This record gives sequence, C-alpha cells and structure tokens, in this order.
Amino acid sequence: MKHLPALILALFTLASCSTTRLLTGNQSRLVENKVHFNGRTELKPSSLSAYAKQTPNTHTFFKWSPGLSIYNWADTTKADSGWNRFCSKVGIAPVIFDGGIIPNSIENMENRLEYLGYYGSKVTAVPETRNRLTTVHYYVDLGKRYRIDSIDFSVPEGVFSDEFADDMKSVSVKPGDWLSESALEEESIRSTAYFRNLGYYDFSKSNYFFEADTLGSRNILHYAIKNHTRNETGEDARPIEKYRFGDISISHSKDVPFSETLLRKINILKPGQLYSEKAVNVNFARFSTLRVFNSVGIELQPQPDHTLDCSIDLRESKMQGVKFNIEASTNSSALVGIAPKISYFHKNIFHGGERLSIDFSGNFQFKPRTDLRSTEYTASVALSLPRFVGLPMRVFTGPNIPRTDFSASYSFQDRPEYVRNIASFSYGYNGQIGDHFFYQVSPVQINYVRLNKVSDSFQELLIQDRGLRATFQSHFNAGLTSTWYYTSDPALVPKASYYFVRLNIDGSGNVLSLFNKAMPVGEYGERLIFGSPYSQFVRAELNLGKTFRWGAENGQALAMRLVLGAGVAYGNSSEIPYEKQFFAGGANGMRAWRSRSLGPGFDPVSDFFSIPSQSGNFKFEFDMEYRFKMFWKLEGALFAEVGNVWDNLVDYDVIRSLAGDWGLGLRLNLDFILVRLDGGFKVYEPSRDEGARWVGPAQWFNRDGFAVHLGIGYPF
Repeated sequence: MKHLPALILALFTLASCSTTRLLTGNQSRLVENKVHFNGRTELKPSSLSAYAKQTPNTHTFFKWSPGLSIYNWADTTKADSGWNRFCSKVGIAPVIFDGGIIPNSIENMENRLEYLGYYGSKVTAVPETRNRLTTVHYYVDLGKRYRIDSIDFSVPEGVFSDEFADDMKSVSVKPGDWLSESALEEESIRSTAYFRNLGYYDFSKSNYFFEADTLGSRNILHYAIKNHTRNETGEDARPIEKYRFGDISISHSKDVPFSETLLRKINILKPGQLYSEKAVNVNFARFSTLRVFNSVGIELQPQPDHTLDCSIDLRESKMQGVKFNIEASTNSSALVGIAPKISYFHKNIFHGGERLSIDFSGNFQFKPRTDLRSTEYTASVALSLPRFVGLPMRVFTGPNIPRTDFSASYSFQDRPEYVRNIASFSYGYNGQIGDHFFYQVSPVQINYVRLNKVSDSFQELLIQDRGLRATFQSHFNAGLTSTWYYTSDPALVPKASYYFVRLNIDGSGNVLSLFNKAMPVGEYGERLIFGSPYSQFVRAELNLGKTFRWGAENGQALAMRLVLGAGVAYGNSSEIPYEKQFFAGGANGMRAWRSRSLGPGFDPVSDFFSIPSQSGNFKFEFDMEYRFKMFWKLEGALFAEVGNVWDNLVDYDVIRSLAGDWGLGLRLNLDFILVRLDGGFKVYEPSRDEGARWVGPAQWFNRDGFAVHLGIGYPF
C-alpha cells in the first residue's frame, strides 16, 4: 500500500500525455466553442454554444479528458497492432477542427435567435489556433425584439368557440410579452392538450396559425385556430368534432395467464365516454404499474360515427429470474467484510400481478490467518399485491395504483460475543402520489430479537453496563414504520440536475403500552411479552440530496447529501434496540471507516467487540461527491465527507467530534449495473488524542488510516 500514491501519480502522468500527437498535416483539435455578445448580454453563452455543428471532446476537471489521453497512447509506428486497437476502442478520438462546418453553425445560431424572438441577429466566427488546439469564437449581434401590443383571436364558431372562451384566461401569450416563435409554440402545445382532453381527438397544434403585424404603429398578433392544418388548404376544411370511445378490447399473450377481472378493474376507459388524451395516458400508466408486461400498447381507431375503437395490447415479458449482488470492504487493519445476496423473483405468481421475491443474504467479516470472524445469514420472503387491500379498486382512479406488501424474514447472527436470532414480519402499503411523491407505510411491523449463547465476558459487561444491557437484551418490537420520498426527477437514472427528500419515521410500543396492566413485570420493572420486554421508542431519519449535472451527455456531476437522524427511547425502554440505532462508516458514507466503526462521538472502537459495533441515538452526516466520465464504461469520483453518531447531544462537543475524510472512486457502468470501488482516507479522527486528531497525507496509508469498499450502485 505504501507504493499506492506513486502508482496514482504515475497513472495521472500517463493520462496527461499530448492530445494532439496523432494529428497529421495542418490538423488541429477543436477544444472550445466560445460565444461572445456584442453589446446586449441578456442571453447566456451556453444558450447558443450548444447549436454549433461541431462540438469538442468532453472533459472533466482541469479540462482533462481521460478517454482522449488513452486514445493518444497509440503507437504511431505500428499501424495495426493489438495495443492500437485497444486504445482506439477504449479511448475517445479527438475532434478534428473542420472550418467548413462553421457556416452551418452560424446558420444554426441565427435560426435559434430568431426562434427566441431576436429578429435580424448576426453571428460571425473567428477560429483561433495555438499549438494545434483550436477555439472558435462566435461574436453575436442580437437583433430587434418586438412587444405584443394587442392580440386578435379568430376561432371556428359553435361549441368549440364557447370552449375556447372558457380557456381564454389560461392563454399563455399576452399583450406586453415579447414576440417569439418559442412562446407561440408553447401556447399551441398547451392549448392543444386542453382541447384534446375535451374530446377533440383529431385536433393538433397544426390547427394553430399565428401571424404578427409589426409594420404599423402597434404590434398586433393574429391568433387563429382553423378547421384545417398548416399542411392543408381551406378546401380541406372539416368540422372540428368531438369523439367518444367505442369498442374497447384488452389482449395479452396466452403465455402470460392473467386475471381478466383485474384487467377490467384497472381499465378506466368505457364505451360512450368522451375522449380524453389524459384518460388514455392514465390508463397506460395504470397497466404499466402492474410491472408484469414488457410494454403496454394502446391503439385508437377512429370510426365514421366519431367513435374511437380502443385496443389495449399487453406484451409479455420475462416472468421470473434471479439477481445477485455483493458488497465488500477492507481496511488497513486487515479486517475483511463480504456481503453477498441472491434473490429470486416472480412477477405474476398467482396470475394477478402478485410479485414474489425470495432473498438469501450473508454478511461475513473476518481477519485472515486468525480465528476472528462474524457470520450473519438472512432469509426473507415478500409478496406484493397490485391493489390496496381493504379498499375497492374503484377508489383509485389515478395513474398510480398502490400496492400491498407482506414480508417476513429470519436472521441468524453469530459473533464472538453472542449469538442472536431475529424474526420479523410486516404488512403495509406503498405507492406514489403524482409523478414525484412516493410513500411506504407499514402499520404493522413486528420484530422479535432473541439473544443467546452469550460469552462469559460479554455477559459480565452487560451486568456492569445497564445501558448496554438494555441495548442488546432480547426484546419484542411492534409498531409502525413509514418512508416518505420526494424527488424532482423520478427517472431510474436521472439525466439532468435533480434533488430529493426522504423521511423515515419508525415507532414501537405505543399501542402495546395500552395493555401494560395485563402484562407480567420483568426483573427491572419492564413489561414482558413472550418473556422479553417490548421496546418503546420513536426514531426519525431525514435525507436531503441534490445532484448537479453538466457537460456533454451529463458527463460530470456534483452530488451532495445531508443525513439527520434522532431516536428516543421512553416508557418501557431505557435504550433504543441495537438494530434500530444509527451507525456510520461503510460503503455508502464516511468511507474511510469500516461499517459501524465510527463513534459515538469521541469514543474509540470498543476493545471488547472483535467486530466493530459502534452505534448511537443521533446522527449527522454530510457527503459531497464529484463524478465524471473517464473512458469506455469507466467513471471516476472524488468525494469528501463529514459526520458521526452520538449516544446523546449533551455529553459531547458535537462540532469537535465530527469526523472527516476524503477519497477516490472508480466505477464500471454497464448501464444495467454499476460496480463501484471506493477508497476513503481519514482527515480528522475524533477518537484520537486531542493533539493527534488531524490526519496528514503521511498517515493515510498507515494502519487504520484508510478503508476500501466494493459496492453496487452509487452511494447516494
């Protein structure tokens, strides 16, 4: 490990070789399209630079492009060697400047400016080349803008005219606005959607005609809707009619048996119902939420009587499969952790969209060439139903159908200090409201934790430390848990900047406490169920995240996350159960520490536990990670984190006990899976003596100065 810094330096040096060494003749590499505004500057340069026909290679920080550097590793003396083929396949070829494309770029930019309402704009270009690197400077003289003084409306008479009058207050183009094609386009899209939801099936934005009169003393916009499209003439005019749904059929592959009754309940389109584009989209979403069929197709066929025959085609997909996941980590103390997981799923187990999943997972920690090891096995089964058990399907008419979940699990933990058995059962609901808000509520969650085979030394420690005894004792949990999640971009892999808010609330024992008088009393005055005290606590965890994306194809991102957690035991409990407490360190946060090896506060890792078991009732963590594409399928990351957990907030100086780290990451992004390798280095270790808490570069590769983690997916 002591040679790792030199290896990293060597790799960066190798990657920074010339990016023009393979160019020939008078060739140069395009490095930037730079937009300059002459005079007025109300537009951002980026609003035009994207319209250049030739774009430069993407780059990360300090304008370094790893893929471009690797491409230039090729050996120019060997035209067709395996090494050169590797460099060309994995690397990225330089964008060779082509001056002949500049006129097309100028035309693109001028057209874009006219679309935005800058009429008569002029763009000129001046390429500048130094050391075979070319920057094209585009100089922009913005054209004239016109304000709309008045709007003249013209629409077909009849029912359509009345309905247009009802929508007048929503027209997005108003007197006083700047005239622009972009604004008119937005209005035609908005208004078209309004009328298509009122039954006008064959109505489109091509029925809109806009004409601006700017020659007189007043700028007049003529806003017309006609009964023919822009591609037609007045001779093609026809009445703008409303449509209703006619025959409706639902079909699916015979290889996918499915409850016809459930399909009819999911479908909200009925014969005789007025056509609505929104209703069709809602119907599409409802069938898609089944997560059974590979795709959903809805075809509408107009009939002479102004009805629409609707065919809903549900296409088959793979019904069952197996997934495998693994996480691993190690640190300078040679403690190794491996957490594999294998899952089986069936998306239609009872032919009604019921999703069954069976998981087997393990968590193995050990130190090579010693007897130190910890073993955990977990088996779980979950059944998810595409309906809200307890309420009829007709109650839910929107695009999102909630699901009812049942789950049960059993976990066996064998550590040097003790052996524990944990059995769990939960029943609840999950779904979403709108496009951005998701929820998961389990009104019934039961956990039974049994501690047995306690080592003599651990038993003695439990007797001496009542707080520790209350944390690790056998206990029974019964309560409610919920997760509330909002994201500005619900896509599985967001392509633009986004943010999220996640709140977890967990409580136990409140209902059980109503029956205290009927329960037996334990040695320390606690009420017992099945011979063990029940836990009574409330716990909340808030996650706030924001990710900024920029660069070509969003090649760069800055992700940030804030975690706040607090838990309080009361009533029948003096401490929150160990499995409900907060911990820090691991593959997804505070990555310079092994899982559960940080905190609480200034406390060092307990000498008693062979495998770290640090936890607390409160948590704070803030993470920042800069992500960038490198080459081929590889991505890089640079991160910094600060955080810790605490037993309480009274006995600690919270600010001074915050731990800090930084690190580097490498990701293999295969689209369907992302494999992640992260190395974290300690910067501030609060458990050390006060004068030695800051950790310098010379100590990063010493014992307990770093940790390495292997994981799947982004950490946050």
